Amino acid sequence: MTTSAEPTCVVVMGVSGSGKSTVARSLADRLDWSMAEADEFHPAANIGKMSAGTPLTDADRAPWLAAIRDWITARAAAGESTVVTCSALKRAYRDVLRAADARVRFLHLHGAADVIADRMRHRSGHFMPPALLQSQFDTLEPLGSEEDGAAVDVTLTPEQIVEEAVTRLDLAAGGPATS
Repeated sequence: MTTSAEPTCVVVMGVSGSGKSTVARSLADRLDWSMAEADEFHPAANIGKMSAGTPLTDADRAPWLAAIRDWITARAAAGESTVVTCSALKRAYRDVLRAADARVRFLHLHGAADVIADRMRHRSGHFMPPALLQSQFDTLEPLGSEEDGAAVDVTLTPEQIVEEAVTRLDLAAGGPATS
């Protein structure tokens, strides 16, 4: 893994079914950066709630977000730039992630609810049921103009989204963002 003096983390964010995992993996591969799936940081109780169709509360999310932030910080301490998937639906959640010891940037995968709902109906093996999608849209606070990131439409191919991310966030393989 290539290291950098100024590590960056790109958080690929959006509602469930927006393509975070696919885009994050492609972006991490393109940049030769470490990658983590935020779902892997959820405690079992959170997964149980979501599997049962119960939306998470902010209290449920707090230790999950802290664990992701701490992973970003640990990788940055090793000099690594990273990519992580995380819904990061509220600004307050993004604020927790921004507290990591790295430059934390956001790639918001946004799209119409019907497009994303259709994607969710055609995937298998994920604990997040399509019934919770509306609760995620209700919670979503899009990136503010002062937040470090970019929004990209999910109707683009994953390859096009990665190209948009690299260009709009000015990302370079093996190193930090240059802007």
